[in-house]
Amino acid sequence: MTHFGQRLAALTGQRGQLCAGVDPHPGLLDAWGLPRDASGLERFALTATEAIAPEVAVLKPQSAFFEAYGAAGIAVLERVVALARQAGTLVLLDVKRGDIGSTMAAYAAAYLADGAPLAADAITVSPYLGFGSLEPTLELARAGGRGVIVLARTSNPEAAGLQNAVSAERTSVAQGIVDAVSARNAGLSPLGDTGVVVGATIGSGELDLSALNGPVLAPGYGAQGATADDLKRLFGAGLSGVLPASSRDILKHGPDPAALRAAVSRAQRELRP
Repeated sequence: MTHFGQRLAALTGQRGQLCAGVDPHPGLLDAWGLPRDASGLERFALTATEAIAPEVAVLKPQSAFFEAYGAAGIAVLERVVALARQAGTLVLLDVKRGDIGSTMAAYAAAYLADGAPLAADAITVSPYLGFGSLEPTLELARAGGRGVIVLARTSNPEAAGLQNAVSAERTSVAQGIVDAVSARNAGLSPLGDTGVVVGATIGSGELDLSALNGPVLAPGYGAQGATADDLKRLFGAGLSGVLPASSRDILKHGPDPAALRAAVSRAQRELRP
């Protein structure tokens, strides 16, 4: 069994590092001329996935926009996951779950257990009930060769006060999360299976990622203002292990599949070292 880091390194080597989001925001449904209901969601999400998934290494559906439509929306999300798999694409399901004990274990089973309808290659999680609370998810992911991406220093302005706060260990809270993830990835090659979210819009030098040995999901590229040059200044010219995430900057070009693919291609060219 290959672990998530191995599969990610191999596929980004072939398809590039762009992580394309599938975010069926109501405003995007409007822009595509689709109704704000389950039928519009389905047409949007499946059209985007069919066009984009074969072109990228990682597809990131935002679960909340599917959950908003209840059972019908979850059924569409299941189809998105299946379509991406058929295209040979890794699915990073953006769910940002965070809880304790048996509840965290239940979330892990929903998204990472073999045979689960929504089983993804990796999920996002929140460590802000304590990094140790993530243990059921981290254990299940590793046992199944899957990945976990942990929120560390996010791109939203409201996060700075909490994530840059200095802990009892005299490092920032965000740096403590990075260090805990680094410890889990030690010895894994070519890349660990646990990663962190670090926004592309944060200040240079806020975090030391030198020991991480894992993926960095970098939201903020594109619609939130960060450029490819910003990414390279923040993470290094080669963007090693970095997954710049873009959704609206790509999805706004729909519903034409060719235009969606062209938007992906432009982003990939910008991100090349």
